[in-house]
Amino acid sequence: MQSQKYVLPLLLLFLGVIFLGFLNISLGSVDIPLKDVFASILNLEVTKETWRYIIVEYRLPKAITAIITGSGLAISGLLMQTLFRNPLAGPYVLGLSSGASLGVAIVIMGASVFGRGFAGILLSQWSLVIASSFGSLLVLIAVMLASLKLRDTMAILIIGLMFASLTAAVVSVLSYFSPATQLQQYVFWSFGSLGDLSWDEVGILTMFWVVGIILAISCIKNLNTLLLGEKYAKSLGVSIQKNRFIIIIATSLLAGSITAFAGPIAFVGLAVPHLIRQIIPVNNHSILVPAVILGGAALMLICDIVAQMPGQEYTLPINAITSLIGAPVVIWLLVRKRKFLF
Repeated sequence: MQSQKYVLPLLLLFLGVIFLGFLNISLGSVDIPLKDVFASILNLEVTKETWRYIIVEYRLPKAITAIITGSGLAISGLLMQTLFRNPLAGPYVLGLSSGASLGVAIVIMGASVFGRGFAGILLSQWSLVIASSFGSLLVLIAVMLASLKLRDTMAILIIGLMFASLTAAVVSVLSYFSPATQLQQYVFWSFGSLGDLSWDEVGILTMFWVVGIILAISCIKNLNTLLLGEKYAKSLGVSIQKNRFIIIIATSLLAGSITAFAGPIAFVGLAVPHLIRQIIPVNNHSILVPAVILGGAALMLICDIVAQMPGQEYTLPINAITSLIGAPVVIWLLVRKRKFLF
């Protein structure tokens, strides 16, 4: 009975994502009538074939990427906050983003350190995605090995932060020896982007997203138990190490793949779980998980609509917009509610 009263908020969030998705597709530098937007999606006759190309090959993949990115980072943040019982934990707390950044930095700025032949071998269409994925994978393996040795969950959090500091230091050294053009390319990658993905890349990203979401849903019951502490969870027969392993794998798949394809997008994973808790004041993860997935998708779609500056030719960095829009909203909600739910 308790969960039934949250059906309406979840339904409203779902309808909001659908509405924002169509709004995101319909807006851009080229003004396309709404009927032609629907016609392009449904493969019907359109006024101009160029409009169909813009919708199908650019705007639709970008909207899908925004939904996957927002929902994936948001659920990763919820998993990390529950695992570490820390409201400041986010999807990149394990150092995955820093590992991805190091891989990309080696590809982009490797010529200045390892020679131009090294960069020439690596630079290709998929080079940044592969480098980012490989960097995240190395950090993940290191964190997983540490989790097998350590019983204390907080120690894993500290190790993740140390890996982040270590990789950031290596990136700083590479940046110091790199020319301005390579530095600029790396900085542009760090801004994050939702609009550079082909349908093949969206398909691969979707596969990682599906697996990560399934793993997150599979441990909902244990997430509720972890909120009461690891000792209580053990008394109920929950395998802490196994549950920790599943949560870390799910977060790594989601955050690592999103960083590889869209860049390191900040704020969403940290803020959306708190934002949802203020709107739906409950700690039951069977309600929180779908609400956070929908809330993350909605927030990212809103940020992308603002970032693409409808009617303008240029696009603002998505990383900046997520913080500029999201942070004031969370601050306002916390001040208005006058309490912090966790």
